[in-house]
Order: sequence, then structure tokens, then C-alpha cells
Amino acid sequence: MSQEIKECCQVDYSKKQDDIYTCPMHPEVRQNAPGSCPKCGMALEREVKALSSTKYTCPMHPEIIQDSPGSCPKCGMALEPMVAQIEEDTDELDYMSRRFWISLALSIPVFVVSMTSDLAPELLPSTISMLSIQWFLFVLATPVVLWGGWPFFVRGYNSIRTWNLNMFTLIAIGVSAAYIYSLFALFLPSLFPPLMQTEDGLVHVYFEAAAVITTLVLLGQVLELKARSKTNSAIKTLLNLAPNNAHRINEDASEEDISLEFIHVGDKLRIKPGEKIPVDGVVLEGSSNLDESMITGEPILVSKTKGDQLIGATLNENGTLIMQAQKVGSDTMLAQIVEMVSKAQRSRAPIQQLADKVSSYFVPAVVIAAILAFFVWYIFGPEPRLAYAIVSAVAVLIIACPCALGLATPISIMVGTGRAALSGVLIKDAKTLETMERVDTLIVDKTGTLTLGKPKVTSFLVEDGFDEMSILKYAASLERVSEHPLAQAVVEYAKDSDVELGEVLNFKSTTGKGIEGEIQNKKVALGSESFLESLGVSTQNITKEADALREEGKGVIFMAVDAKFCAILGIEDPIKATSEEAIKELIKEGLRVVLISGDNETTARAVAKKLGINEVHAGIMPDGKAKIVKELQEKGAVVAMAGDGINDAPALAQADVGIAMGTGTDVAIESAGITLIKGDLLSILKVLKLSRATMKNIRQNLFFAFVYNSAGVPIAAGVLYPYFGILLSPVIAAAAMSFSSVSVIVNALRLKNTKI
Repeated sequence: MSQEIKECCQVDYSKKQDDIYTCPMHPEVRQNAPGSCPKCGMALEREVKALSSTKYTCPMHPEIIQDSPGSCPKCGMALEPMVAQIEEDTDELDYMSRRFWISLALSIPVFVVSMTSDLAPELLPSTISMLSIQWFLFVLATPVVLWGGWPFFVRGYNSIRTWNLNMFTLIAIGVSAAYIYSLFALFLPSLFPPLMQTEDGLVHVYFEAAAVITTLVLLGQVLELKARSKTNSAIKTLLNLAPNNAHRINEDASEEDISLEFIHVGDKLRIKPGEKIPVDGVVLEGSSNLDESMITGEPILVSKTKGDQLIGATLNENGTLIMQAQKVGSDTMLAQIVEMVSKAQRSRAPIQQLADKVSSYFVPAVVIAAILAFFVWYIFGPEPRLAYAIVSAVAVLIIACPCALGLATPISIMVGTGRAALSGVLIKDAKTLETMERVDTLIVDKTGTLTLGKPKVTSFLVEDGFDEMSILKYAASLERVSEHPLAQAVVEYAKDSDVELGEVLNFKSTTGKGIEGEIQNKKVALGSESFLESLGVSTQNITKEADALREEGKGVIFMAVDAKFCAILGIEDPIKATSEEAIKELIKEGLRVVLISGDNETTARAVAKKLGINEVHAGIMPDGKAKIVKELQEKGAVVAMAGDGINDAPALAQADVGIAMGTGTDVAIESAGITLIKGDLLSILKVLKLSRATMKNIRQNLFFAFVYNSAGVPIAAGVLYPYFGILLSPVIAAAAMSFSSVSVIVNALRLKNTKI
């Protein structure tokens, strides 16, 4: 290969690649920009990304993952995209719909003629013989069974071949039994005993049962596929939030409309009034009010000015903004929300294990029940015994569909997690949603959870003999290096006072206690009272002033220079407007609310008193928070922990349910099972109500599926016949089976309208 071609083929993968250009005649030639092929001179073409990157999975068996559409090898259900697409793939629905409508057109005359010949033969022309009618039924029913029902036979065969018995096993056996019996009755009637033959030597056929059963099962599949598509409506709603285009401002100040896929990090974009924010970023110029309800669930408009963060897909109401793109593509909050919701919908709740266990034994049990029904009718039933035996066995096989049992849990989880996402609550998995229902104790962190997490220095008391500006410079310089939530408040206070910061040497941080370092040859330390005392610094002279600040609900930072106490800073973090209402409602719901804080006890109790929280643990280190969670769990409590900081991560991981504020740190969010995008405690109330509603819905579905199958099988087997003369027709059994799955899905869809 020549050097020219080698250079052409070198694609810079260190950069984010939206487009790769290649030669249609020489696909080995690849580059990042348009041009001509060095081999043949042809213009390079943009490489189209393969659609096969979409993965498909089964809603009942999420461990099944394929690169292309198809059916689940375990249950036979149609696979769905792992992440819902805006343009919905309707191939499976179209495939089943086409078979259903053609089968319906053929089955109607089969059903009408069959019923008429059985119930009112006088209505048929006298010139038509019964043999002609049977041939008519055979001709029309055969394409319905062999063509319309072909997918069921394939899935049924695969289920037996892999020994993953499922609903299609039963359907294939049942329809085959009715159809093959009818073939023998039509072509070889002499094989049957005389009691089963008419005066003309004919035997009754069940072509109409085989055809109508197939058509009804097809109808059930069509209705189920349509209903299942609605369970992804939440993700589709989220996907539709993003605009298609954006106005990019080029380096020469010109503007062009581009597709979102061509936006890069650092691009400047103009957002006009009434337009959606295309990607995540920051405001460079302008001011406006934004509607962020589609992401946070909060309907109140949010004011945005220079330096404020923007969330992609939110709506710009009234002003023009110039923004800089910071996160694009799969990195945006919207994309991450969609991914998280998709993962949650594919996860399995512990309650699903019960349904899985029952289903694993159910199909073999049904086959055995059908065989027993056949022999009981054949041995003890009235004449014609063989006909009764076939009818009862087929009815048992058809009615006992375990599909409703398998769908009971995953469909409710899909709808519930999607409903939560539209309300600004992200649930990591189904287990979290199930556990949340049983939570009886809620532990809340103070800073950033109950409070805004935007503290401000409101008091600065300096000891006599120290220069106030110098002390403030030392404090802010040291805090600038710190990652503590209160550090930024000190830095901002210094900036507002026009204090120039200095360089810090030998910085050292003691988690949960304080920080120290050297500034202009001065040893500076900031932290708690106990931290300074551990360094040999006495703080007794300032105790009263510090206690007074704490009683006002302020946090207090003690400061020393060269081992001499010099100042205290009083920092106030305003309580969130919704915290008091949220705590009140959560207590009403029966939750025990506990406040845990690293702050001094006086400060923590002042905040707790304002909010109506009676149980407080103050001065707790990060490992201490996790320890308290564990102690409560050992006493039998089911604990949810709500926090937002790095120091909350151990407790969030230890809790039965970790709840992270979406405004908090990535570490906290990763450690939690639930993320509240808006960081509002009222969202905990929402997820609690939704969890209870979802689990109630699942239990309803499981109860219906259990009762339906428990009652349906014996009725189909004919237990009512000796007492009431009732024998369930296979056609009725097929109708009942087809609508059982749909009813479970429809019940799950009710969660979309749950008031939270």
C-alpha cells in the first residue's frame, strides 16, 4: 500500500466521529472528510451506520439478546428493541395483521357453514351433501391452519426442540390435534368405529375449530403487540422531546441550521423564543425563562442567565439565548434518562421469580392434564367418546396459556418506570421499585437534600489582633482547593469582598473534619471545633458566639493560623421550599423520618425542628452514616436513604433503597437506586405512591393469571359436564386464551394514569 493511501486510511478515532467517508469500489479507503479515492479517483461517500446496532430482547426474558428482530427461544414472544425508537418497528405487527385479516376472511364462511350444518341444516340447500360441506370446510380451513398458523407451529416446534415449553407448544399441539383428526375423518372415515359414523358413513370434522382457533390466536397476537407498544410510550415521549435541528454560529459569525447529530462539544448555538434546547450546555449570552417540566416534572418556569446550565430538550419560553454545547449525543441528560429507563424496564423484579417457577412447571402439567382428560373421556365419556376426548383435550391445551402469567410482572414494571421518568424520577431497576413499597424508614441528609445546597457566608467573626481581609484571603485560598460542599461559599464570599486569593502548599484534607495547608508561610486550618482542638488549638473563648449561630440553623467553620484561633464563619444553607411539605406528607404515609448530618447537633436540630423531624443524628462521619443505616436494618427496618454528596455514597449503597438528588454528585447518583432529577423531596412521595401502585397492579395481574388458569383448565377438561352438561368448546377456549394476555397488558397500562 502506498504512503498516500496509508495516510488516507488513517482515521483519527481519538476524536468524536460523526462521519467516516469511504470509496464504494475500495472500502479499505477510509477518511474523516469528503474527498476522492487515491486508487480510482471516485468521490468518497459518507458511510452509513448499520442499523444492526440496535439490540432486541424479550420483555419476559431480558437475558435473551439478539442483533435482529425475531422470536424469543424461551417463550416464543416477538422480540422488542432494547431501547425504544422514535420510528417504531412495526414489522412483526404488520406480519401478524396480514395473516390475521386473511385468516379471518377465510374463517368466517367456515364458521358460518359449520354452525349452520350443525344447528340448522334445513337452512342449507338440499342439493348440497354433507360430504361437500366437509370438503368446503377443508379447502378454506387448510390455508388458515397451515399458512396463518405457520408461525405458531414454528415456535411450537422450537420450544419442543430446545425444551423451553411455552404457550406456542400448547397451541401447536392443540390445533394440530383438531386438524389432523379432521383429516383422518374426511379421508379415512372407515377407520373410526361405527358409532362415530353417520348413515352416510361420514365422521364429524373439526376444521372450523382449527381455523377459528388459529384466527383468534392471531387476533390475540395483534392486540398484544399493539398493547405492548404502548408500554414504551414514556420512552417514546422522551425521545420525541429533542428537536431535530439547531442553529449553529460559525467562527465567521454566520449561522446555519444543522441536524443534532452534527453538533460537537464547544459549538455555539442560538436558541430562539419557543424553541427547544438542542443539547446540554451553558448560557454564554442572553436571558430567558425555561420550561424544564419535561425533564424534572416541575411546571414552574426556571430563569436562565449567563453561566447557567441548560438541559437538552427543555423549552425556551421568551428570550434569545446563545449557548455553548457541553454534552452531545449519548452524553446528554435526555439520552442518559432514556438509557436508564430502558435498563430498568428490562430488569426483573424479585416477585417475578414466583411466576417463573410456576410457568416452568405449568406447560408440562397442562400437557399431562390434556392427556388425562382425553383418556377419561375416551374411557368413561358418552358416545362418540373419541370425539368428546379430542374436544376436551384440545380445549385444555388451548385455554391454558401461560403468557398472561409471564407478562404480569414485566409489563407493569415497564409502565411504572416509564411513568416515573415522565415525573422526573429515574428508577435504576425493578428490584428497587419493588423494595420501595416496603420502606418504613427514610433517612435524609441535610445539606443539598433538605437544603438548597447553595450555602452562603452570612457571619464572619474575627478575633482581635487579626486583619480581617488577610484572614479571609487565607480562608478562601484554602477552601478553593477543597471539595467540601461549603467551600465554594467561602470562595464566593471572598470574591464579593474583592479579595485576591493566594497559592496553597502542603494541602491536607481530613474527611468530615477539616482542611489545612500553608499560605504565604502561614499554617492555616479550617474545620470543626474538634478538628482544631486535635491540632492543639483552643476554641473555648468563642463557644457562645458559635452556639448562637448554630441555634439559627447555621453551620460554623472554625479557623486557626499558626495554631492560634483567629475566626469563625457562619454559613447558612436555605431550606428548600418544598422540604417542609414533603416531610409532613411522608410522615402521613407512615414513614419514620430520620435526619443524619455531619453538622454540629445544635445546627442539625434547628433545621429538624423547622421541618418537624424528631429523630436527629448529628456530627456523623460518612462511615457513620452507613453504620446507622445498618443498625436500623438489623432492627428490622426497611431503610431508604436520601442524599446528594460524596460523603453520602456509602450510606446510599448500604440502604435498601438509595435515593440520590439529581443535583448532587455523580458518585452519589451511581450509588443510588433512585435519582430525583429535580432534587426535590416531594419526588420521594411520588415514587413511594408509584411503587405501591405498581406492586398492587402486579399482584392483580398475577392473581388474575393464577385464577384464570386454575379455573380454566378443569372447566375445559369437562368437570362441569356431569353436573350441568357444560363442555367448553375449543373455540371459546381460544377466545379466552387470546384475551387473557391483552387484559393483563390493559390493566398494566392503567398505571399511566396513576395520580402521584
